[in-house]
Amino acid sequence: MKRAAALLAALAVVVAGCSSSADPSGGARDGLAGSITVFAAASLTDPFRALGTQFEQAHHGTKIVFSFGGSSALATQIDEGAPGDVFASAATKNMSDVTEAGNAADPVTFAKNTMQIAAAPGNPEHVTSVADLAKPGIKVALCEATVPCGVVAAEVLAKAGVSVKATASEPDVKSVVAVVESGEVDAGVVYVTDVKAAGDKVVGVPIPDAQNATTDYPIATLNGSKNATLAKAFVDYVLSADGQRVLAAAGFGSP
Repeated sequence: MKRAAALLAALAVVVAGCSSSADPSGGARDGLAGSITVFAAASLTDPFRALGTQFEQAHHGTKIVFSFGGSSALATQIDEGAPGDVFASAATKNMSDVTEAGNAADPVTFAKNTMQIAAAPGNPEHVTSVADLAKPGIKVALCEATVPCGVVAAEVLAKAGVSVKATASEPDVKSVVAVVESGEVDAGVVYVTDVKAAGDKVVGVPIPDAQNATTDYPIATLNGSKNATLAKAFVDYVLSADGQRVLAAAGFGSP
């Protein structure tokens, strides 16, 4: 509920600030029209949906369609020819894969994220530290090793000197949160933003700075975009002060 209230508050502020740019007759005065597909990391689901709604309200006649998933899987889809217009990755490596393949150029970092332990509702196993994840009988979910949240979680475990055999290996961070929420596992290593988004459905356990790790989120328009003008406008909106407010409300750090 707190997350929803924060995002709605950010939405109200931004929409109020953008309302003057929309044509009162219902059309856009800025020449933006049509639709774009945005490939975005699963951890961006809530704030990007809010940003998409705000953008559409500010630019009548536009439509932002999202495809959320693990950044590595999205990068593969793009490089294999999946049609799209924007890529927002949870790691620079996956963006580099796309740019080196010639499918995007000039990515810009728009946010940062850090890790936190998400414990099952009520935290019945009393998980209070990274070390607790290695205790016998504790069931842990992690993202797959190639997914950004899996890469960053591995960095956390290495810094803490902890070896964990995952009970569940998930394709993206939202899937990790889901198995924690259901009680299928006792805990998972996810992003701070995902713990915040889950509200009281999980228990957040902070990770000390000395053991924690950070990931950068880059965004870029795709070279194969059929609506490059609209794609660039959406990227600019994410990078704008209004876009940054929504991301900050969701718990993301500034670039």
